[in-house]
Amino acid sequence: MNTLKGEHIDLRALEPEDLEFVLEVENNEDTWHLSNTQTPFSRFVIKQYLENAHKDIFEVKQLRLVICDKTKKSLGLIDLFDFDFKNKRAGVGIIIKDTRDREKGFGNEALQLLLKYSFTHLGLHQLYCNISENNTASIKLFTKLGFQKIGLKTDWNFNNGKFENEYLLQLIHQ
Repeated sequence: MNTLKGEHIDLRALEPEDLEFVLEVENNEDTWHLSNTQTPFSRFVIKQYLENAHKDIFEVKQLRLVICDKTKKSLGLIDLFDFDFKNKRAGVGIIIKDTRDREKGFGNEALQLLLKYSFTHLGLHQLYCNISENNTASIKLFTKLGFQKIGLKTDWNFNNGKFENEYLLQLIHQ
């Protein structure tokens, strides 16, 4: 898989040229709480990660794709993680880097492309995600595409000096 094409965006594999973009996304302290990151990543670590990004999802149990607009501008990242072939499930994460590019439908289209790929090409039965209770934009995005809230993890994450609840959402492919 090189590129998944949508109407307004494409999903493509990571390239070595994505170093600066991935470094900016991963080292943005404003979004660390989304992935439970505590420390910045070095250029060296991200470079090594990109050098291994070509490995198969069946080997490394994850897949990260770049969300690009039709001018090839990188907008964000979308991930499959905890890929479990035996049980046919994986976790999903998504981030649009620039706040000015959010709520324009890019995340929705990217998630639709990833869902289709996951169910059609990877043969997954279900996808899940973990979303902070106060992240209403992400909850809206995932529930709009059929994910259901199946649980609330109370005081699950400690951010900015207080505990926050986190929803577990699940989409089972019919």
